[in-house]
Parts: sequence; structure tokens; C-alpha cells
Amino acid sequence: MSVKKILNEDSSNVVEEMLNGYLLAYRRYYKKIGEYNAFKYRAARKDKVAIVIGGGSGHEPLFPGFCGSGLADAVACGNVCASPNPELIAETAKAVDQGKGVIFMYGNYAGDNLNFDMAEELCRAEGIRTAHVRIWDDCASAPKERITDRRGIAGDVYVFKVAGAAADAGLPFEEVLRIAEKARDNISSIGVCISPCTLPGNEKPTFELGDDELEFGMGLHGEAGVERTKMMPAHKIVDRMYDELKKEMDLRKDDEIAVLVNGLGSTPLLELNLVYHELARHFAKDGLIVHDSEVKIWCTSMEMGGFSISIMRLDDELKRCIDAPCYSPFYAKGAVSAELSSDDADDIDEEPEFDESDVAKAEIKRSRDGVLTELSAEDARNMLLYIADKIIEAKPYLTEVDSAIGDGDHGIGMAGGMQKAKKKLVKMEQVDNAYKHFEEAGQAMLMSMGGASGVIFGSLYLAGARGADPAAVITAKDLAAMERKSLETIQERGKAQVGDKTMVDALTPAVEAMEANADKDLLTMLKAAEEGARQGMENTKNYVAKFGRAKSLMERAIGHQDAGATSVYLIFQGMREFVEGTMKA
Repeated sequence: MSVKKILNEDSSNVVEEMLNGYLLAYRRYYKKIGEYNAFKYRAARKDKVAIVIGGGSGHEPLFPGFCGSGLADAVACGNVCASPNPELIAETAKAVDQGKGVIFMYGNYAGDNLNFDMAEELCRAEGIRTAHVRIWDDCASAPKERITDRRGIAGDVYVFKVAGAAADAGLPFEEVLRIAEKARDNISSIGVCISPCTLPGNEKPTFELGDDELEFGMGLHGEAGVERTKMMPAHKIVDRMYDELKKEMDLRKDDEIAVLVNGLGSTPLLELNLVYHELARHFAKDGLIVHDSEVKIWCTSMEMGGFSISIMRLDDELKRCIDAPCYSPFYAKGAVSAELSSDDADDIDEEPEFDESDVAKAEIKRSRDGVLTELSAEDARNMLLYIADKIIEAKPYLTEVDSAIGDGDHGIGMAGGMQKAKKKLVKMEQVDNAYKHFEEAGQAMLMSMGGASGVIFGSLYLAGARGADPAAVITAKDLAAMERKSLETIQERGKAQVGDKTMVDALTPAVEAMEANADKDLLTMLKAAEEGARQGMENTKNYVAKFGRAKSLMERAIGHQDAGATSVYLIFQGMREFVEGTMKA
């Protein structure tokens, strides 16, 4: 049975519409940043280090709810469960930079890491000092010796609070960064899930969980936890979770702590307060001193059922930051001045006019009948348009593939990115440089998709074409050289190798096949590349994932193919079909 959601007919605009509603409701406090899904706090204190937070949407009130006095200065919002893109992040930073530097804070996910890293490069190129704090509080997602592989969940809230207090106190860049990292390194969280969520635009939940089952340690997007078991009473659930946290943090008598109980979306406050009731029993028994506690909905995943517990060990410095006044519509402490400038109270920017569904299906033309022996500039444009339509049509299939071991958003992300690339290609003036079309399409994908896919698949087109000498035609050798450069860039950025269950497993054999056949005709080379990509895609079924959300599944990912590798195969198949003249209608 499909999950009922309150959405408009075209769910592709859900983030823009959600954010516009939020900013209209709280326009006294916030101002939208240009035409981006980003906003800033209107009354931020002057002459201070700027704090920018962000990540995928669908986890509200994280991230929008933690921007305000004594908190973050601005928020960069990605698509549902996907990182914001580098351009959006960089423009957000520029909107709040006061010359004291910008510190980015976000959950430790592959897509966020890649996109925020690229945003920092963009900011530094314009002379803005930057640093980042990746939050990895989910102790169930990786062992302590691999702490930098852990996910960020509700512990984000404490890092934002501490960093915001340090920045608003006027501390220098190095001190704000040090204190934020100190907070991050003293927080551990663990969650339990009892029911799944469904992403807007998808018909099926992101994972399946029996009516009588629960999973300890499951991630916000449905990433596997440490154990799936039968439902049990609240006190037994809390006992298990507290034991994990106590062992992880080596909690001792007289330790001072802050405690956060977080609902994942559909768990009512009645049950969350019951959780804290059980936790308090453990704190009293073990002699822990609770300096601060919160029981609310902080970090959700749509309608997912369950909760998480976050504990932060405190010292005097962290206590001062936790106790410092702050205010946002979703989080307040102490007394703060809410006097806001009314100079621009009515200048909320309009939401972007562009609607992905408005892009008409492209009319594909080829420079000649029969098999193409090279790609002219217009052939390159039309081939990329054909591939875009092919990927958009495959959206349900890619979603199904990704849902098996991921969060089901790969199809949505790829289709959206390809639609942006189509829009860019259709509007481009005619140019006599075949590489320019690859570059523009890749740039459009990179700056629009968000998540890890935006950086990776944008680079598939962009990296190899950027910097190439203008060429009226691309030969087999040229295309092989371009894709080799793209592969090297993708591996440099993402660090994936063959066998890691990523798109690299399909791209590497495809590129190797291109190089082995580059002296032959274009079609022969692309047939070999397509077969290499297909075999690489099939091989991912045998691998344990090393990257992305599937990595926490470990051996449970075996038997399922990687969604990114599937997209690579479809792209090379599209290239071959276009060159061969056997395009599907």
C-alpha cells in the first residue's frame, strides 16, 4: 500500500515549495538568498565568524530550524535526502561572510563531503577563509577505529548550538573551530527504527521492516543498523541503547552530560518522554549529572518511526556554550534580544520560476544517416540530449535499483540533473566546439543535482572536457582520452576503486575498453565500452560497498547491483545507440 503524503501533483518542486512556505511564515527572522534554496538570519551579530549549516531536506527541523541568534547564520538546503550543490553552498557562504571567515557544519555523508569541499574551493578562490566540521556522532554506523566513517544524526544539534554560541561571543576563527570540533568529539548517538519512510515522488518506502520488527542503529535514510530484532518493551529498547552509549563513551560516575532524545518523524511525544523516563533511571543508577536535557523532534526522516538518543560529555567551556542564550522558531534558550531590522521585512524573494517538468522532450538530430565515424559539435549536443532523455525514462528503474541498498533517491537525482543539463543544452547558442557541450552539460549537473551523484556524474562530462583544446569534431581517440581524464578526476575526488561497489566499477572497464579500441572506428569502440560498463555493473553484485549509504549493509549488499554503475552503463549504451543510429523512440 502506498504512503499518503500531502503534496502537489508535481513533487519535484517539494523542497522549493516547502522552503518558501517556511520563509513566508518566519519572514521576520529570515531572508532568502537569491534564487537558491538557502536563507540567512536577518539579525545576525556583526563582525563575527559566520556559521553555515546544511544538508539534504526531509529531516526538518534539521537544518532550517537551527538558524538564528546564537545558532547558525545561514542554511543551505539540498533536495530530499541529498546534499546541496557547491554553487548553492558557496553563495550561501558569501551572503553571510563578514571578513572573519566561514565555518561549514554538516553530517558526515559522501555527498555532503564532496559538495561542501567543492564549495570551499569556490569560496577560497574569492578570498574567503573557510573550514569545516563534519559531524559523525552515530556510533552504530562504524567502529571507533573508523570514527570518520560514522554518520551524522541528531548530535548535529549540539554542535550547531556550541559553535553558534562561540561565534556570537566574538571568538576568533581558530577558537570557534576548536570548540565546535571539541563538541563534535564529545557526542555519541544511537537510534532505533520501527517503521520506514517514503521519499516524495517514490511509491515505495526506502526499506521494509516487519510490523513486529525493529532495528537498532539504523540510519536516517534507511541504512542498515547493527541488529534487527522483534519489538520489545520501551525499557528493554532503552536499556540496549544506553548500554551501547555508556560503553562507547566510557561514562563514569559524576560525569556531567547533556542529553537529547529525538523523534524520527512519526513517534509521538508521549513515547519520547517515556524514553527519557527510562534513561533517567540509568543516569541516577550510574551517578551521572545531567546538566541539560531536551526531548523533542529535532532530526527526522519524513514519517519514519523511532527515536535516537544523543549524549554529550561536558566540561566548563562546553557548558557555557550550551547555556548561552539562543533563539530560532524551533529552538530557544535563555533570554535573547529579538529586535530585528524591518528595513527589508517584505522583500522575500520569489521562488525560482524554473520547473523541471517544463522542459519539453528534445528533438534529436544526427549529422548523417547510418553509423557516425566522429562526433561534430551538434552531434555531441544531440547525443547528450538523447542520453538525458534515456536516463529520465529510466528513473523508476534506477529508483528501484537504489532502493534495494540505498535510500531510493538515485533515480530522482539523475533524472533531475539530466533535465537541468537538457535545459542548458537546448538554450545554448550553436558553437563549433564539441567539448563545450560536454562541459556545459556537466556543469549543469554538478551545480544542480546535489548529493554525491552531482559531483561524480557532473565530473563524468565536465572533467574530461574542461581545458581541452576547442575541436569541431571528436574522434574515437578524443572521446577515450576525455573519459580517462574524467575517470581520474572522479577517483581523485571520491577515492573509490574497482571493487568498492560504486559507479567506478562500471566506468573503469568502460574507459579501459575505449583505450584498447581507440584505434578502431567509433562504433566498435563504444560497443566495447558499453560491454565493459555492463560487465562492471554486473560485477557490483559481488561486492561489499565501501562508500555511500550501502556501506553499512556490509555483506547484506551482496547480490544487489550499484545504482551509480547502472547509470554509467545506460550512459554508454546511449552513446552507442546514438552513434549507431539505433536510438529508441
